[in-house]
Amino acid sequence: MSKLVIVSPEDILYHIKISCQIPNLLEAIATRKIIADTAVKEGIKIEIEELQQAADSLRLANKLIKAEETWAWLEKYYLSLDNFEEIAHTNLLSAKLANHLFADKVEPFFYAHQLDYTGAATYEVILDDEDLALEIFYALQEGEITFQEIARQYIPNPELRRAGGYQGIQQRSDFRPEMAAAVFAANPPQILKPIITPKGAHIIMVEEIIKPQLNEQTRLKIMGDLFTNWIQQQITTLEIVVKLVEETLPQSSSEILSEAS
Repeated sequence: MSKLVIVSPEDILYHIKISCQIPNLLEAIATRKIIADTAVKEGIKIEIEELQQAADSLRLANKLIKAEETWAWLEKYYLSLDNFEEIAHTNLLSAKLANHLFADKVEPFFYAHQLDYTGAATYEVILDDEDLALEIFYALQEGEITFQEIARQYIPNPELRRAGGYQGIQQRSDFRPEMAAAVFAANPPQILKPIITPKGAHIIMVEEIIKPQLNEQTRLKIMGDLFTNWIQQQITTLEIVVKLVEETLPQSSSEILSEAS
């Protein structure tokens, strides 16, 4: 029979404190308050149909297809149905407020920062030996070996090895500055001379440079970034007063603090 462990609200709060999670928690609480207060100020309202759609989206995001899966999820996180609805309401309110504040700012921001949204489809192999990397680079240049062959030989990760070192489509911010400069100056298809970083010597094949497009995915990302930055700016203007129950330090702890001072 397993032993019974009783956890009180005080235990939870104490663990949060000694885990140094209070600052993140305060920021999350402040964020929720900022969103709620600003939504009221801007006259943003949520209709019942919208809330139902938001709840359905929340279930799908957490793969809660069946009713029993939803109940199990709520039990796991100690949530009630009212809590679930509140989460859906907060998610929807955040999305509507972000759209209200920044929908008309997305396009100007995109065209002012087009270079940041240019994509690159690349393949990569990282070696520990710089001399070997240079030797392989020249062999690739001369056609003595293919990139797929060096990927099979030098990439330890099985999935990445099977994909030939394919990194997917990445934007400038996904690369280290010295790598971004070389990748986005390439004339695809091109294999770049090894680039040295703390991770090793990177042999990169640039397959394609993809011109930026203001599609729905990019639009949502820009709006999300603008909204997040706005939230952070709002938080810096707040003075957060925390009211926690004062604790009496154990004698040993008091002595330690006294000796430290």
